[in-house]
Amino acid sequence: MDIKQIRAFTHDYTDKDNRLAALSYFGTFAVYFAALAVGAWAWAGVHWLAALPFIVILGFASVRLYVLQHDCGHVSLFSSRRLNDLAGYALSVFTLTPYAVMRYNHNLHHAHVGNLDHREDGEVYTMTLAEWHRAGWAERLIYRAYRNPAVMLGLGGAYTYFIRYRWPRNTRAVGVAGVLIHNALLVAWAGLVWMVLGVPGLVVLALSALVAGVIGVFLVYLQHNFEDTHWDRRPDLNPQVAALMGSSCLNLGHWWDIGTGNIAYHDIHHFNPRIPSYRLRRCHFALDGIAPMRRIGWAEALASFRLKLWDEEAGRLVPFPAATARKAAAA
Repeated sequence: MDIKQIRAFTHDYTDKDNRLAALSYFGTFAVYFAALAVGAWAWAGVHWLAALPFIVILGFASVRLYVLQHDCGHVSLFSSRRLNDLAGYALSVFTLTPYAVMRYNHNLHHAHVGNLDHREDGEVYTMTLAEWHRAGWAERLIYRAYRNPAVMLGLGGAYTYFIRYRWPRNTRAVGVAGVLIHNALLVAWAGLVWMVLGVPGLVVLALSALVAGVIGVFLVYLQHNFEDTHWDRRPDLNPQVAALMGSSCLNLGHWWDIGTGNIAYHDIHHFNPRIPSYRLRRCHFALDGIAPMRRIGWAEALASFRLKLWDEEAGRLVPFPAATARKAAAA
């Protein structure tokens, strides 16, 4: 794999187009508000089952808005930093995510991706197989619960977006006032929804946030947790190799890509975060001409939730040791 050649190739996809950015930005908002309004009307005037499709659409629209906010943090959506920051702050109310702190923490994640000595900056914590063998029963129990798909997808998204992001990690370092203002604006947004759409509007909004949380955690987990991902320690760690090989491409269908703003092409994003989301998919598939890209389909994506520990000797992600699992089951 010629890293320099790939770097030069991806550079051609870093140009920003404010027209495409605006279409993605305002188009997603249009879907968001329409799904919220129709979903609330369906809940109140037809039946709660009639509202479910619009809740799912609203959930995906919320994920797309988060992806756009994430692009703004990389200065990769619009052509200027000022436009990106203005757009990012405006998005934060609808993504439940304070923009400045998100930008700071996410850039730390990029700086330390694949670094076993800085796993605290990852979005999903991964224990090594050696650490698992040294761990006591209480630490293993907590880690088992944490990596359980039902807990991670079900509770993880709700905890992250409803609770943790009200006072995110590094808030004091980035700015307390911004987070407090953000939380106040969230209350104001909820109040506006209640005034215009009533309780059904609040219910639809809350349920869509839960859906968005599940989708978001599903993506975040699979972006770096797959069998042949890449972890290493300095001085052997090559950050560019870690960015490309330690991040996945989830090839889950074109409609999935539309609903999630192409963020599933995470290998290219980590390798060159200056590429806007509206160019990621095209860049990834075009790379096949010089370096065939590995893609993960639905079957492997779902199977990856069985993988829990990084085996440093084998250089791959592995399930919990079978013997330990049998002892736990017997107990």
